[in-house]
Amino acid sequence: NSIRSSGFDVIPVIIPDGEKYKDISIVQKIYGELLRHRLDRKSTLIALGGGVIGDITGFVASTYMRGIDYIQIPTTLLAHVDSSVGGKTGVNHKLGKNMLGTFYQPKLVWIDIDTLKTLPQKELLAGLAEVIKYGVIWDAKLFAFLENNRDKILRLDKKSLTHIIKRSGEMKAAVVSKDEKEAGMRAILNYGHSIGHAIETATGHNKYLHGEALAIGMHIEARLAEKLGIVSEISVRKIKSLIDSYCLPSETPSKIDVNSLLASMQLDKKAVAGELKFILPERIGKVRIQLLPFPQKLPHIPYPHCDSLCIKIFKNRKRIFS
Repeated sequence: NSIRSSGFDVIPVIIPDGEKYKDISIVQKIYGELLRHRLDRKSTLIALGGGVIGDITGFVASTYMRGIDYIQIPTTLLAHVDSSVGGKTGVNHKLGKNMLGTFYQPKLVWIDIDTLKTLPQKELLAGLAEVIKYGVIWDAKLFAFLENNRDKILRLDKKSLTHIIKRSGEMKAAVVSKDEKEAGMRAILNYGHSIGHAIETATGHNKYLHGEALAIGMHIEARLAEKLGIVSEISVRKIKSLIDSYCLPSETPSKIDVNSLLASMQLDKKAVAGELKFILPERIGKVRIQLLPFPQKLPHIPYPHCDSLCIKIFKNRKRIFS
């Protein structure tokens, strides 16, 4: 209504909610609506919603008539602090998350913190996983802020929310401005995502929210770093404790076997020549980029917690350090 009252024509396109609808079939539906209403190269798309809506809208904008403008108006915490900033767009394939996509920057990102009042608690907590990620990879002070202000954040205290959203956006913008297309430094933003994305794919994108899968991935990758002698046990315990304190999952699902996760990770965009690029913490506030080789074949071994997956990756440590 506010856009129409400013003199613009508005064509709403409503799509289903959820990661499982981040699919090329939805993209085709949107293309059809744009063509039916004769949108041209001067038209602008607005993504009003969470990370899924933002990723799909950006992908459509980057490909419709070889590229039209788009604006991000994120409505979830996860989208506020991460997915709306940086220009990554994309949709999923049944074999992997975000396998079809582009790098395409929005003309504007408009964040209204009051939209967080509309979120279910589960969505709010999932967004906080990305904030925890920024604390681990870049900013120990932000990590400590999350530890010391949990109750204020969960009560949606405006000052606390403004601080964590602003700080997260500053960090992501700083990284992306130096490495827009992930040729190097931007990879640190993927901490927890290698395993997190595999968990999402292995569970059909309908068991965990992205932030929940990321939380599990951050803990597993921290444990992997500990087994490789990269990070202290104390730091790993602090990471797990913060994840747990925000009621996020930190252990791998008991009904997924190691092979299914490894198969997903080997198809990941970050996999190159049989090796996967992991982001491993050295301490709270600092990470390293580490290539780890994957075993070619593993027996079918179900595992109850993260250590089993760590051990399967860790078994090739001699190759890592040779």
